Amino acid sequence: MSGRDPRWDVGPDALKKISEPGGKCDDPVAPPSQDPPNPAPSAPDDGAVQVQLNWFLRAFGNERWQFITIPLLSILVSLIAISIIVGVMGSNPINVFITFLQGAGWIMKPVYAGGFGMLSDLSNTLAAFTPMLFAALAVTIAFRGGLFNIGISGQMLISGFLASVIVGYSGLSSFVAKPLVLLIGIVTGAAIGALIGFLKYRFNINEVVASIMLNYILQYAVSYFINTRYLDQISRQSRVVSPASTLVLSGIYNSKTHQLMVSNSLPSVLKLGDIQFLVPICFVLAIVLAIALQFFLKKTRLGYEIKAVGANRRGAHYSGIRVKRTILVTMMLSGALAGLAGVSYYLGYFNSIQPDTLTSLGFDSIATALLGAAHPIGNIASSFLITTLDTGGTYMQSMMGVRQEIAQLVTGLILLFSACSAFFRWRIAISRQKAEMRAYEAAEHDVDTDLVASSQGGDAA
Repeated sequence: MSGRDPRWDVGPDALKKISEPGGKCDDPVAPPSQDPPNPAPSAPDDGAVQVQLNWFLRAFGNERWQFITIPLLSILVSLIAISIIVGVMGSNPINVFITFLQGAGWIMKPVYAGGFGMLSDLSNTLAAFTPMLFAALAVTIAFRGGLFNIGISGQMLISGFLASVIVGYSGLSSFVAKPLVLLIGIVTGAAIGALIGFLKYRFNINEVVASIMLNYILQYAVSYFINTRYLDQISRQSRVVSPASTLVLSGIYNSKTHQLMVSNSLPSVLKLGDIQFLVPICFVLAIVLAIALQFFLKKTRLGYEIKAVGANRRGAHYSGIRVKRTILVTMMLSGALAGLAGVSYYLGYFNSIQPDTLTSLGFDSIATALLGAAHPIGNIASSFLITTLDTGGTYMQSMMGVRQEIAQLVTGLILLFSACSAFFRWRIAISRQKAEMRAYEAAEHDVDTDLVASSQGGDAA
């Protein structure tokens, strides 16, 4: 007796019908056809979920753009907080913010002193912005590599000092002096960064400790040489560098004749209608380097290795990445950018060095990088904001009668809330998940209701 089930002996006519699209088998020996079961409730699509999200979650809940939206949220919350504080002090917050913009040159002032104008204030802001962006980029690339370069100020100081001594006090022409200043800044900063990276991977000395100690060593060493060899007895600072070695050009614009003149130094006598301003040579270079750094981190192999080491050193090691070499290269790149910040600060925004002092710009750049979400392009916007608050603070105090420390308070609040970016992301993610769960539950309830209604209609029929 054969073990074959006779129920599966299907005739040729039944096979022809089955093979046809939508065909059914009505052969008497074929398996009985069954109607498809009722469709299961389908989950709502993304569009249905998106409708359920409020404007806040739609604006700040997209993870792809949170490197922009979260810092904007931090700035918004800090501005609300500072508005409350300024209002309690008896001043109009809107007028305070307007005077900040006027002092920084973004909005025209009612009155200007002789020889100055809106162009003067704006050029001063851009000259201060340039070293801030360089320093923020130095912090950013270290952050992306899992390192914390807190020695930006020391690296800026030694770079600016060596460039001043080697080039600033020489008689070199501007065509030779200016590129040489940039080269000295890059090499000096990279050497200090490489030293920190070497101590990190060779002796496992924490880069924070090493960079802080080097800050003090470099500060006292530079102060010693300035006080003993290069001190100006009147200003009690280092001697002023030659105009040919500075990384800014001096310009004059005559508002009456519309003539423009740019040179290494200003003439001793200004004409009627002349407005003096600065032209920071490295401004465009800083913007280009920010864009190039983003491309480097996203599109190159070394950039990927830096991010991989920053994310998980052990995992990067097991994947074949040379972790120690990557740490050294990361700190070298960070130091080189800090060196550019130093020469554009001490031979650009200023033209001398104050002994026994580390510039606060190196520490402000850490907060600027955090505000920019450790993103090179975000650093451009955050550097503009912090520099605007810094350069506009003096004018705000004189016009509003509010202490200039309010500018530091605004900066501090912005940085405080930017440090809470991880908390903001977590709360937004939780709120988005809850909203999506409510949307899915509502959609499933609607599907169940439709099924019940259709089944009741079928029974009645």
